Amino acid sequence: MNWLKTQLKKELWSPYAAGVLLGVVGVLTVWLSDTLLGASGAFQSLAGILGKAVAPALFDNMYFNFIMPAQITWGVILLVGIFFGGMLGAFSSGTLKWRTNDDRQWKAVFGSQNWKRWALAFTGAIILEYGAGIAGGCTSGLAISGGMLLAPAAFLFIGAMFASGILTALLVYRKRY
Repeated sequence: MNWLKTQLKKELWSPYAAGVLLGVVGVLTVWLSDTLLGASGAFQSLAGILGKAVAPALFDNMYFNFIMPAQITWGVILLVGIFFGGMLGAFSSGTLKWRTNDDRQWKAVFGSQNWKRWALAFTGAIILEYGAGIAGGCTSGLAISGGMLLAPAAFLFIGAMFASGILTALLVYRKRY
């Protein structure tokens, strides 16, 4: 029991232990819910729920009525679990605190203005979600669940994701770091 407490208080876990636990979660997800891991649909479901509450006529369309119904789905539950699980992990390791822009690398290149970081993060999130909608899934849905199923597309996507991450870092930091 002391060993488990010690592990849960660590800020960084072994990637092997995290990988095994992610595999267990993936198998349990398929077994208990008959769905694969994926979060991009959850954002669309939440947007539909919020949209139908604020502007029902605008969200009364084919997409939010049939393709991506505005309802609480397994993906929404997963998204909530990811948020609270991350909070619980940060709390148990003693690293839970409110941060705005404490990244030294970002400050060295762009300065300490929070609005720049928030604007870039928000823009990147919109592009990522739009791309996930076009592709029919997100990184967790394709890379993790597809990888568990040994789907060739998952491994092509993982390579492309890393390559695009390197390209994005080069564009954002412009060889300044």
